[in-house]
Amino acid sequence: MLLAAALPGTALAQSTQCSVPAALPRPHADLPTSKQPRRVIPIGSYTLALTWSPQYCRGKRAGDDSFQCGQGNRFGFTLHGLWPDGEGKTWPQYCKPVALLPQAVVRKNLCATPSVQLLQHEYAKHGSCMGVTPATYFARSNALYGRLRFPDMDALSRRSRLTAGQLAQAIARANPGIAANMMRITATRDGWLDEVWLCLDKRLRYRACPAHQGGLTSNAPLKIWRGGR
Repeated sequence: MLLAAALPGTALAQSTQCSVPAALPRPHADLPTSKQPRRVIPIGSYTLALTWSPQYCRGKRAGDDSFQCGQGNRFGFTLHGLWPDGEGKTWPQYCKPVALLPQAVVRKNLCATPSVQLLQHEYAKHGSCMGVTPATYFARSNALYGRLRFPDMDALSRRSRLTAGQLAQAIARANPGIAANMMRITATRDGWLDEVWLCLDKRLRYRACPAHQGGLTSNAPLKIWRGGR
């Protein structure tokens, strides 16, 4: 049996189809490493990270990416995750060991974050530092994601010249209460839109992003891959 779900949003950015199969792969444990060590520090703020799926899926159709990039599914902006930040440039991560996610949690969130292993990773690395269950962690991130609206990405992708600042302003116009300086736009080395990071305070209210968070400058040229459309 296939379960169909429509993702939130407006215009062509979210004209998507997501069908969750009855059988899903089992995630494997996501553990800290020497390069990504356990780090328990106070939470100072949060980042909500969104991935532009057409760019992510360029050339990907098999393996762990088959659900997101194949099988007839189509996504616009997907939910990468809700990341606790520290009170400076360092952030907490892998705060405590976690079990494998229950299948019910995976199934409920797969049309927002379309990778079983990414869901496991996000809770292990980030959710473990928030002191909440997997169900609560994903409920909080999906509540934020579900309220977002997006501009017409197809129209933006066809502009002869587009900057990161113009994309941020277009997203801000679609979301009253969010300003362009409350997000960071990231791109590939070739200048293609990769992700949008939205900055939040400890109470999960949108706020201006700190300068150290990075991202493109507002006048940086930006291209948007729209896939086969």
